[in-house]
Amino acid sequence: MKHSIKTTSLFILLIIFFSNNCVSQTSKKEKTNKINYKIMEYNKLTPEEERVIIHKDTERPFTGEYLNNKQEGTYVCRRCNTPLYRSEDKFDSRCGWPSFDDEIKGAVKRVPDADGLRTEIVCNNCGAHLGHVFLNEGFTEKQTRHCVNSISMKFIPKADKNLRTVYFSSGCFWGTEYYFMKAKGVKHTTVGFMGGHVENPSYEEVCRQNTGHLETTEVTFDTTKTSYEDLVKLFFETHDFTQTNGQGPDIGSQYLSCIFYSTPEEEAIARKYIDILTSKGYKVATMLKPVTKFWRAENYHQQYYEHKGSKPYCHKYTKIF
Repeated sequence: MKHSIKTTSLFILLIIFFSNNCVSQTSKKEKTNKINYKIMEYNKLTPEEERVIIHKDTERPFTGEYLNNKQEGTYVCRRCNTPLYRSEDKFDSRCGWPSFDDEIKGAVKRVPDADGLRTEIVCNNCGAHLGHVFLNEGFTEKQTRHCVNSISMKFIPKADKNLRTVYFSSGCFWGTEYYFMKAKGVKHTTVGFMGGHVENPSYEEVCRQNTGHLETTEVTFDTTKTSYEDLVKLFFETHDFTQTNGQGPDIGSQYLSCIFYSTPEEEAIARKYIDILTSKGYKVATMLKPVTKFWRAENYHQQYYEHKGSKPYCHKYTKIF
């Protein structure tokens, strides 16, 4: 009888043990599956981004967002946010796409291209198409050129307390940006739209003059090398701030003159120079408005004259101050 009870007890213990073990294994599998699922969750891409990143197409040369980016920071995969390149490894190869002579270790995978001639580069984490790599061209000592589509990456700027970003509208943003991007102390410029009521407007929508936006240039500058006051003076000296219906031959509400201010200090400096110009006899049409959401314009608008190799048709520099 005692033997029977012991046998039964042992049997029950074994059942409990194996049941717990199965539950534990199932739990581990579920946990593993969740982790893998999270790894496979990528950023949502636009059709244009999918065309390059998934379907391995190529963006047009000299149109990429980061071609002329000189800011310090890190370039990450647009699809999965994996760090790919450092700004110190970027160089100007004049090929029409951002070029790097090195990658972050283990971040980029090389695979034979479908054409049988070139070597494709992809994100080692998610397989996103980046571009191609070329060797022994003599550009740098490393003899390596990663030719990368801007659209395949996102840029994370290095935190710098000396950098400051401001916004100016003075007609066609191609011309506004042309002068600011060449100014002393300016680290980066981007053209886009501000002041309207439509989210993420396209250039075509803004041109219809029913979104309320102005063509605007975002200017990031180093406060140790230049000042907001210097940039305000450049703003007034590079366009006709007395014109009330546009700028030069460009007529329309999207071309009006405006300074968007972020702080009371910026507003005060802008008003100071409007008063100076008024005292000189000018009828200043420039508006002052608080900063609102800045919407970046399409890639082909960025650094337009730099890519085209020409000068603005409705902006010119005239010394005033």
